[in-house]
Amino acid sequence: MAKQHGIPVIIMRGGTSKGPYFRTDDLPADTAARDRVLLAAMGSPDARQIDGIGGADTLTSKVAMVRPSAREGVDVDYLFAQVSVTEAVVDTGPSCGNILAGVGPFAIERGMVAATGRETRVVIYNENTASRIEAVVSTDDGAVDYDGDQAIAGVPGTAAAVRLNFMDIVGSKTSGLLPSGHLLEQIDGIDVTLIDVAVPMMILRAADLGKTGYETPAELDADRDFFARLEAMRLEAGRRMGLGDVTGKVIPKVAILAAPRDGGHVAARYFVPHKAHAAFAVTGALCVATVSVLEGSVSDGLAQRPEGEDREILIEHPSGMIDVALRTSGRGHDLQVVSAGAIRTARKLVTGEVFVPAAALAGA
Repeated sequence: MAKQHGIPVIIMRGGTSKGPYFRTDDLPADTAARDRVLLAAMGSPDARQIDGIGGADTLTSKVAMVRPSAREGVDVDYLFAQVSVTEAVVDTGPSCGNILAGVGPFAIERGMVAATGRETRVVIYNENTASRIEAVVSTDDGAVDYDGDQAIAGVPGTAAAVRLNFMDIVGSKTSGLLPSGHLLEQIDGIDVTLIDVAVPMMILRAADLGKTGYETPAELDADRDFFARLEAMRLEAGRRMGLGDVTGKVIPKVAILAAPRDGGHVAARYFVPHKAHAAFAVTGALCVATVSVLEGSVSDGLAQRPEGEDREILIEHPSGMIDVALRTSGRGHDLQVVSAGAIRTARKLVTGEVFVPAAALAGA
């Protein structure tokens, strides 16, 4: 009789997301077999994910795969997978900056990187976006320190800060900052900015689609006509950005903007893309922060733009605010993103093995 197969895992909360973190080498090298294993581990496809460790929500059906890197100046390679809750789909096209927050701690936990002093810097290569990120992790006595006083919107309590410094993020999946070549263009009669900073996005004004930009995720999710129109626009945006037919794919992502009302620089709602995010994705925040300072874009007349080129941008979202440290040079078409950073937290929840049916490994 075939036996259950155990795979070493650490389940972690990374930012406002949660999921299993695996050593890449503990999973099948064959992509089809790996995807079967991940689906079985998470319990997909099933709306409750009752037969796996998934949390029955897109934010808790995410996977990190990490291995030591052979790249010069890089410590570990990270591959993110979004595991569909209700379909047998594992998507490694996008990245996830929230799950990324747990990669540095995981690498230290698994002995891939040695802890050094009160802070340990882990250089991560994101295989999804072919970019590098420096994670600054709190460490003490040779181990990750998860306790601290950093609060982030969407997560109760506080924890140790994880600073993420993003590099090589412009043109993550496309030809550059403005893959269509336009600061502003129209899709279905609506002004949009198509931009790629850490993740390709279609960004538009909430009011242009009859929204305030301050709706709760539940209020937005209930408006299926709104999502139908948004999806038709997103498909055209994907074509214009050089991504081809994005039917069934999660990029480009979408955000709607409004003027700030709670002390931030811009208010936004982020879509993943067929559901409103309960808070905000880190990669999406980098993109929205950039468009908020981009003169000639859809943010004109909405965003409050701090002076200078080294700025902190506060984005208001359904759970509070997310802050982005953004350094740019130039203006309009000539805008250059020098660096972008975000503060997240992470926490180790479970360490052990996750068991999958032996059939999931067939053909590996």
